[in-house]
Amino acid sequence: MWPSLSRDEVNDIVETSIKGGVNWFDTAELYGWGESERALAQSLRDLGVERDEIVIATKWWPLLRTASSITQTIDERLTALNIDSIDLYQIHNSFSFSSISSQMREMAKLVDQGKIKYVGVSNFSANAMRKAHKELRNCGLKLVSNQVNYSLLKRDIEKNGILDTAKELGVSLIAYSPLGRGLLTGKFHDNPELIKKRHIFRRYYASLNESKIKKSLTVVEALKSIALKYQVTPSQVALNWVINSNGDTIVTIPGATKVGQAGDNAEAMKFEMSQDEISFLNEVSASF
Repeated sequence: MWPSLSRDEVNDIVETSIKGGVNWFDTAELYGWGESERALAQSLRDLGVERDEIVIATKWWPLLRTASSITQTIDERLTALNIDSIDLYQIHNSFSFSSISSQMREMAKLVDQGKIKYVGVSNFSANAMRKAHKELRNCGLKLVSNQVNYSLLKRDIEKNGILDTAKELGVSLIAYSPLGRGLLTGKFHDNPELIKKRHIFRRYYASLNESKIKKSLTVVEALKSIALKYQVTPSQVALNWVINSNGDTIVTIPGATKVGQAGDNAEAMKFEMSQDEISFLNEVSASF
């Protein structure tokens, strides 16, 4: 679905991100079955980045597995990442043969062993978050995060209880696909021919079709108007909205396959919209 990157390209993206103020990298076992983790580790070695300079998050893949796999496979994750302890270890989704409670108990074992520092989840519903939070509390720990799909074009968490539950429990939400899988950059609206160049699975994954382009146009135009004021890009405005629209509850992990994208992502942290502008974006994207 995504292009393969050379070692130099990966190094340049990581270096640009770090120089731009990014100190947290999120990956997962599923991403190339460890290849993404190994690529990150190699870049950090190549760049001479000290371990205490960055935060590393990764995820255990639960599908067709039981909770015991969490502890059985942790050394594979540590080896792939070339580290002694993972800062944030997450359950990638809730589709496991084992209960959420048993998964959290296995995660607690890893904290006790010093192999991970904090426990998070991904794609968990409000109810699943509560179960995870309760079991970890029984173990003397806290659920620190839930990684969810959230952007101006995907605001479901505001309606299905996930955002409210996160605020209630003190759980951070990590927004993935914060640019609507590319739609919020405006490039597909400016040049629809780019859609044809996308791999068919990427087009399906991002809902790149005429209907979605038309429906999202108002949001993209709003981003462009604010971007003009701050002399930034529409994507930077979209990321800034995710970061600032809900106080400290939501953080985000934009992806990058090019150095320019990495730099663009980092620059999104360097300006702050007014509350009126955030409210304006809330209004134009309300239907999403």
